[in-house]
Amino acid sequence: MTLFLEQALNGLQYGLMLFLLAAGLTIVFGVMDMINLAHGSLYMVGAFLAAWLTQLAGSFWLGLLGSVVLTAAGAMLLEVTVLRSLYLRDHLSQVLATFALILVLNDGVRMVFGTDRPLSVPPGFEQPVALPLGFQYPAWRLVIIATGLVLALVLYLLVQRTRFGALVRAGASNREMSSAMGVDVPLLFTAVFGVGAALCAVAGALLGPLLAVQVGMGENILIPAFVVVVIGGIGSMRGALVGALLVGLVDTLGRTLLQQVLRESLPPQWASAAGPALASVAVYVLMAAVLVWRPQGLLPVRGR
Repeated sequence: MTLFLEQALNGLQYGLMLFLLAAGLTIVFGVMDMINLAHGSLYMVGAFLAAWLTQLAGSFWLGLLGSVVLTAAGAMLLEVTVLRSLYLRDHLSQVLATFALILVLNDGVRMVFGTDRPLSVPPGFEQPVALPLGFQYPAWRLVIIATGLVLALVLYLLVQRTRFGALVRAGASNREMSSAMGVDVPLLFTAVFGVGAALCAVAGALLGPLLAVQVGMGENILIPAFVVVVIGGIGSMRGALVGALLVGLVDTLGRTLLQQVLRESLPPQWASAAGPALASVAVYVLMAAVLVWRPQGLLPVRGR
């Protein structure tokens, strides 16, 4: 039971970080109708900026704040100068162009920062915390969970309770009608892209102390983020949250529980290798099942 609870918390933490990535991705896809493969590269840029600024400022939190601001500003500049010309192109052109951006950003980061940079857990969060459930859990992972939940609430209020959120929802439902009603669509696109990039930077900075901050780290997280978007429904913030939590729990619990089951009939080394592989397959089986049951996703945007 202790192992199950610990892995459930790990799945919650992984799912919430996937949500931060998928939220920006699904808004960009839903509002702009654009496939942006370079979204994961913004996550990488955010992690590198956080590591660099933390070293300069001597404070992780200042590094996190600076990373969010600089990543959002750089992403909006990228949208205005490069990506805006792709909106009227077909999806194949968008895929090819944004794939080229992945290569450009990877090489750019390598030239500026090197292939990797160290990023440590902030002082005071290195030790585990005793939970009422009777086991200890890393303090930094609890911070990630709390931050993810707070940002999910903030995004919900932003999308559901503000004028900006109303414009985003209108654009996701019917972009042409929104433009006809007087919405400044180019400005909306730039703002949406900046919000998505800021969420990527938060995820990169928070996961940096747990994972390696290295060139190419964005590609590893991009495919799970797309899976979340497909499961939840394109353009749906609620769908992104539900899909991210499902993917996080299925992947994390699957790696643990499948290993335990396989150990009953296979040698330990075989079970250790097969468990994670089958857990990854289970995520795509989940996506396929959702597509068969609800092709538009679990919580699609009305009007799409």
